[in-house]
Amino acid sequence: MRLRVVDLETTGGDRSAEIIEVGVVDVARDEAGQWVASPPVSKLFRPKGEISFHAMAVHHLTPEDFCDADPHCDEYALREMLMGKPADVMVAHSARFERGFITDTATGGLPWICTVRASKQVWPEAPGHSNQVLRYWRGLRLDPALALPAHRAGPDAWVTAHRLIDLLTEATVDQMLAGTAEPRRLERIPFGKHRGRAWAEAPEDYLRWMAGQTAMDAEVVAAARAELEWRADPV
Repeated sequence: MRLRVVDLETTGGDRSAEIIEVGVVDVARDEAGQWVASPPVSKLFRPKGEISFHAMAVHHLTPEDFCDADPHCDEYALREMLMGKPADVMVAHSARFERGFITDTATGGLPWICTVRASKQVWPEAPGHSNQVLRYWRGLRLDPALALPAHRAGPDAWVTAHRLIDLLTEATVDQMLAGTAEPRRLERIPFGKHRGRAWAEAPEDYLRWMAGQTAMDAEVVAAARAELEWRADPV
């Protein structure tokens, strides 16, 4: 089994942003049956539009880092980068972000593992579940030449790959796939006039409105429905 870890850097924080860097690390078993990570591979993609200053402040990629020879990141280029070699599972830290840019067409419909969700399930007691917090909390000793700088696609994929290997000592691939597929448990309402309030505090008519939406985030709809079901049968 080959697990393909991917990390993206983009021009901004929303779904209209462009991919400007892709990092890939494969995790597979060696001849001794141990999970090992292949060297990271990364590639720059020239943006068509502007890079936001907030994005620059995170990954420090600026227009000067690109040249006319750098390709744009279209569906074909992304598929070539991600699926040049066969893989069985896609992996990302906070996979929800990567999946906002990587379609099933680009991966051939491969299933995903989210290492944030897996880490929260395996280590709920961790002081945080960001890539770097878990790296240091779990005592992962990684070569700085490959693990730095942070917030660049290759190094971040390298860190995620080693956290995945660490997770595989506590959970199976199937368990992490199942945990990723479960609806996210939202403790509070994430938006709207009741943003920040506990679900138990929301008016029932508001919950019913959310539960009936078809274009809304599926996890929000699931949380609203779960609260309504609990109110109907609190035992």
